[in-house]
Amino acid sequence: MKNSNIKVAIVGVGNCASSLVQGVHYYREMAADDGVGLMHRYIGPYGAGDIDVVAAFDIDRRKVGVDVHEAIFRPPNCTTEFFPDLPSSGTQVRMGKLLDGYSEHMADYPEEQTFLPADEPEPSMEDVVQSLRQADTEVVVNYLPVGSEEATRFYAECALKAGTAFVNNIPVFIASDPLWAKRFEEAGLPIIGDDIKAQLGATITHRVLTELFKKRGVKLERTYQLNTGGNTDFLNMLNMTRLASKKESKTEAVQSVAAHRLDDFNIHIGPSDYVPWQKDNKVCFIRMEGKLFGNVPMNLELRLSVEDSPNSAGVAIDAIRCAKLAMDRGEVGVLKAPSAYYCKHPMEQFSDDEAYQMVEQFINGQGGKPN
Repeated sequence: MKNSNIKVAIVGVGNCASSLVQGVHYYREMAADDGVGLMHRYIGPYGAGDIDVVAAFDIDRRKVGVDVHEAIFRPPNCTTEFFPDLPSSGTQVRMGKLLDGYSEHMADYPEEQTFLPADEPEPSMEDVVQSLRQADTEVVVNYLPVGSEEATRFYAECALKAGTAFVNNIPVFIASDPLWAKRFEEAGLPIIGDDIKAQLGATITHRVLTELFKKRGVKLERTYQLNTGGNTDFLNMLNMTRLASKKESKTEAVQSVAAHRLDDFNIHIGPSDYVPWQKDNKVCFIRMEGKLFGNVPMNLELRLSVEDSPNSAGVAIDAIRCAKLAMDRGEVGVLKAPSAYYCKHPMEQFSDDEAYQMVEQFINGQGGKPN
């Protein structure tokens, strides 16, 4: 039996946080037996609505000092408002640590499209840790922009000091870094990461097709995945210096399930362009070229259009519940099964079929790899 809802702190109150918070209340209001859109209605005793945001951090002047349930609908957030009628949460967004969480090129864009850094003093690590402790935070969820290497390490350190689990949704390598993994294990805390997969997005679709080629004996010779979108994530990623870990994460997610690794020249996976009017809609183009029976050539082309942030929130809501379930059980360190199933760059890659079996075993209290 659970004692209360899962107490969560969100780092970065952007589109993904908006979808997550809306989703928690959407499923809280839904009938208990209605799991439309969920991968798991329950994980242990926890339903999708059993999450409370007790702390939040951001650097945008339009959000800092504002109730979380109001901040999630403020610019530059532009995702679908599928559950907009939220009561006050009683949790105000606190000023976060800037570090490399903001790319300077974003200052060149209209206000409604980009961040407006607040003029308030940045918190020290002790300030953030105290905030997490005072709120009795159990899980810290990282939604910083891609490329926020220093800022992510800052909040991971805060989670360690505050004694919370950490769910790393972005491609900064924490859970897949043996040194960080060891530190969470020694602290007696669970961690899930890195770089969350969408519920049904570009990378998971590309992985499934790549595995299909392998299982059906089709030789994959070259492939690309091109993505466009109009949210702040895509705007942030126009700065190519912030993309190294993102491209590595997405590319390795596909390479790891191919029959044979492709040369770098023959595989291109990554964000491609920012189209403001697309807002939170993400359009993905995948092309795969290969050889069939008799060395006969073939190719496959696919176009996928999804609302980016709800696609992520559907997975994050599972990862949070898995982290809490691990805390209840006293499981510590990298949670291998949830990381493999929910993230693009886990410490150890498995096929999606294996990862699915592993996460089901984890939820049911069974350990180890699938039979």
